[in-house]
Amino acid sequence: MGRATSGAARHRKKVRLFKRVKGFRGAPGKRWRLAQEAVLRADANAYKDRRRRKRDFRALWVTRLTAACRMRDINYSRFIFGLSQANIEVNRKMLSEMAISSPTDFDALVEVAKQHQPQAAAA
Repeated sequence: MGRATSGAARHRKKVRLFKRVKGFRGAPGKRWRLAQEAVLRADANAYKDRRRRKRDFRALWVTRLTAACRMRDINYSRFIFGLSQANIEVNRKMLSEMAISSPTDFDALVEVAKQHQPQAAAA
């Protein structure tokens, strides 16, 4: 007796796979081998990009903070250093939101950061 290759389990497996590739352009949405490869690639990219998103958002917050700090005559690195010297622990996401939504509070933080800058040695 031959081996069964197209039973109910195999059909369920194909249905699940083709549900996942629904909407993919071209052949991967219709052909088994290409669908399998597309799903593998999609899963790999999804895993990688979940980590990448964190990097991208931090870069966005830093860019926003840099712009906000430049408007207030201090550069980003001195601002962050001043806050750390003043023992103010606010993450970059919250600082970025403050710079956008409540500029007066952000101005106060900038002043604190400026006060905690090391003074240049008089030559």
